[in-house]
Amino acid sequence: VILVCMKEKEIVLRGGLVSSPVKVGETVRRTAGAWTPAVHALLEHLAAKGFDFSPRPLGIDEKGREILTYLPGKSLHRPWISVLKTDEGLRQVARMVRLYHEAVADFRLPAGMPWRIGPVQLRPGQIIRHGDLGPWNTLWQGNKLAALIDWDLAEPADRITDVAQMVWYFVPLRGERGWREAGFDGRPDFWHRLQVMTREYGDFSPDEVLSALLDLQKLDLARTAELGGSGKYPWSLFWDRGGMELLTDENTWLKEFMHEAG
Repeated sequence: VILVCMKEKEIVLRGGLVSSPVKVGETVRRTAGAWTPAVHALLEHLAAKGFDFSPRPLGIDEKGREILTYLPGKSLHRPWISVLKTDEGLRQVARMVRLYHEAVADFRLPAGMPWRIGPVQLRPGQIIRHGDLGPWNTLWQGNKLAALIDWDLAEPADRITDVAQMVWYFVPLRGERGWREAGFDGRPDFWHRLQVMTREYGDFSPDEVLSALLDLQKLDLARTAELGGSGKYPWSLFWDRGGMELLTDENTWLKEFMHEAG
């Protein structure tokens, strides 16, 4: 669907490292690509399922950008707001991810639509994971989680992959640099925060999720090396920003944390 809009003021939205989002009226315009029809099909499914945390797709504008509904809320950057340093904030995120997985469980992509990573097929037992499940892609209204945005990296995967990425970035299991940038006064109780999130989500033990996180970090390292090193966007952006070194450091820290935790 092509929607041609009248000229309205464009307001650059904070963040948007990959997709250059702007607000136009009560809509958001973002960079589109071959993957956009698949993402819009996913978002339409979520809307039909009553999942209220994702934007609704409204088509493509005259500049070739996707149009999404504007969702009010404050984008969460570092340092974090206080609620995300608490158990209640973690529970809100885990509940939202669980609701998403329940809503997406029966989604099947129409034939011929690639994801951003390419034409990956859904295997039995898999769902479409968000793919970039970090605080920077959440919106908050005060202490209430309001939305999950930026679905461009969605792709087929096991549910536990989303859960692993969730704890990676929200606990956060990223070493001293990670928790200091998040704004903690001292080293968080990582194991407690991990347990809070996995208990709220259900189904997977902390050890299972940590093992899945090691696999996810290995995948991210391989993709950044192969796709980023060959210039494929947005992995090339991660590569240029020192993604290989950061991922390697965080993988080393995670292995040490798992060894200490027994």
